[in-house]
Amino acid sequence: KAIAEILINEGYAKSFQVIEDGKQGIIRIQLKYGPNKAQVITGLRRVSKPGLRIYTNVEDMPRVIRGLGIAILSTSKGIMTDRQARKDNVGGEVLAFVW
Repeated sequence: KAIAEILINEGYAKSFQVIEDGKQGIIRIQLKYGPNKAQVITGLRRVSKPGLRIYTNVEDMPRVIRGLGIAILSTSKGIMTDRQARKDNVGGEVLAFVW
């Protein structure tokens, strides 16, 4: 849910809906499109995986396509973008890159 809110705040998605299915639940995200139905999200890469966790500190935090994209991190202060983590001076687990 926090990742969906980040995608909305960063302008990659319009809205999201949580669907209860009696199990773990489903989140349906409505993506944004630009003029001529061009995709706003051109790429998405999952970084940390259950078998290989990737952590970073503030100094080594990655910039996605020289700042044009975002990195989504799980920090001690919650899930946030790389920009917010730099501002709050916290590192954490790199979950995904979106550009």
